[in-house]
Amino acid sequence: MTLPTENSTIGVLVVDDHAVVRRGVVAYLDALQNVEVAGEAANGREAVDLLESLKVRQQPLPRVALMDLMMPKMDGVEATAEIVKRFPAVRVVILTSFGEVERIHAALANGAAGYLLKDAGPSEVAAAIHAAANGDVYLDAAVARRLAQKMRSPHSGVAGLTSRERDVLVLIAEGRSNREIAAKLVISERTARTHVSNLLGKLGLHSRTQAVLVAMREGLVDPPR
Repeated sequence: MTLPTENSTIGVLVVDDHAVVRRGVVAYLDALQNVEVAGEAANGREAVDLLESLKVRQQPLPRVALMDLMMPKMDGVEATAEIVKRFPAVRVVILTSFGEVERIHAALANGAAGYLLKDAGPSEVAAAIHAAANGDVYLDAAVARRLAQKMRSPHSGVAGLTSRERDVLVLIAEGRSNREIAAKLVISERTARTHVSNLLGKLGLHSRTQAVLVAMREGLVDPPR
């Protein structure tokens, strides 16, 4: 996966069935440097169809999709799964309300890179977009704490990790990329990827975002403030 350079523009697809919310998000994005709106969609089906159209026409895909959860025709959970499977270069960030915490579990299991609340300010929206575009995760602090408390991964799963896998889990929770993990542990990037894959498998997780929540729940790192 090619990550954006410091000065490159990040294309963002805004997906929400409420036109007023979409326009508000677009207004945020228009005010950000190195970010541009790559398209809008009123539901998950429209988002997937738009990405497919861009792919067929060999046009650049957006780096990030800001995805609502509750939408008609195809909701954000199903759309996230489709996008992750068919367009792996596109990172999905869930744009949610606090009351939809339970549904975030399913979105994370389907590969979402993070989430932020709909009342987030411009700086938080920018942070989430840049984190996703650079292969990192963005977690709203309040939702992260609630999700960490609800994680169902058994404690014995973390206890079953090797010491190196535990080290890698902590580094993932600190937001380190595979390259940064490799440098920190003085191993190859390929070995770092293998450790990440192994620990996700042992914990029954599907994404780095879920790994962050497990690390928080087990007290390996502090929740975001």
